Amino acid sequence: MSGTLERAIERRDRYAPGHAARVTALAEATGRWLGWDGARLAALRLGGSLHDIGKVVISERVLGKPGPLTEAERAEIRLHPSAGARLIEPVPAVRAALPCVLYHHERWDGRGYPSGRAATDIPIEARLLAIADAVDAMTSRRPYRPPIAPAQALLELERCAGTQFDPALVQAFAAAWQTSHAGAVAS
Repeated sequence: MSGTLERAIERRDRYAPGHAARVTALAEATGRWLGWDGARLAALRLGGSLHDIGKVVISERVLGKPGPLTEAERAEIRLHPSAGARLIEPVPAVRAALPCVLYHHERWDGRGYPSGRAATDIPIEARLLAIADAVDAMTSRRPYRPPIAPAQALLELERCAGTQFDPALVQAFAAAWQTSHAGAVAS
């Protein structure tokens, strides 16, 4: 079922093809590096697949806009975590993804959305997905900018550790990345 929902997102957002799969793979590699058990990894995989499901209610004009978003367009984009949670909450088969869908845009410093949760009040799976989501966004072509190199993305994670991202998870992500991409970070 999550594959079908993932494809629905990709049909609406032309910049999304492969995004959920890449985010899931990045997050899962870090979860494995952290020693997470099978149930937690399964919830993470499901959450990664569905984290942007709420984008199905966002206008295609906003999703594909090539330039900066207006404040109203940013407000529309910020609806997708809550919209996604409302979409999956009634479906028992995907309910384990709910924390990831709802909280993947919260920030360590409490300045995220939709609820302004901070630090460990954000479920750890959502905190990890936020990191993986940001890395994939930075290293993928977007309507408003070209991709950056993975090494630059890791530097940006480190710069934002303690504000946007959980600092301990940033360290774990970087260690897992370096373990699985021996030498690729320097490219």
